[in-house]
Amino acid sequence: MPTSPTHDNAPAHDHTLAPRLQRLEDKESLRALMIHGWRALDRKDWRTWIECWAEDAVLEFGPWEQIHGREAILAKVIEAEAPYATMQHHILNMAFEVRGDRATGVGYMWFVAVTGPGATTSPYAMGGPYAWEYARTTDGWRLTRQQLGVWWTMGEDTLDAFTPADQGVPPRPTETGEVPYDTP
Repeated sequence: MPTSPTHDNAPAHDHTLAPRLQRLEDKESLRALMIHGWRALDRKDWRTWIECWAEDAVLEFGPWEQIHGREAILAKVIEAEAPYATMQHHILNMAFEVRGDRATGVGYMWFVAVTGPGATTSPYAMGGPYAWEYARTTDGWRLTRQQLGVWWTMGEDTLDAFTPADQGVPPRPTETGEVPYDTP
């Protein structure tokens, strides 16, 4: 006859539960950071978006040069995106790996922008891979590096804010030597 497990066979304390729970909370915090920041970008709430970044962050984006520092990143993004009437920044298939106070993440971008009032039938769109690096700070998780490649575009960028590169930013290997996203 089957019997119920007894507490005598269970460990006195599960030492793996707290670290596993912390990793889950960290991954959810990273996901929430990205969604919060990129929804702010859609509203052109530049300050909320840039608060997601560390002071010494680096942005690598296929069509642009590498940009160093939070304020330089902010200035370039405002220059490129402010003229659009409306924008949507979709972040897809996000996955995160947490190692203590550092983390990495990958995902995909699907950016759609309306170039001007009444131009809703011909939006400009582009997509490609993200690779992120994060650090835990006293204010929570912050982006320290973002790599963003452009794999495809659709429509015409009539504002000429994004000149697509042939392959975008080449991926950098992670600490384990893995490439953070596949190239087409």
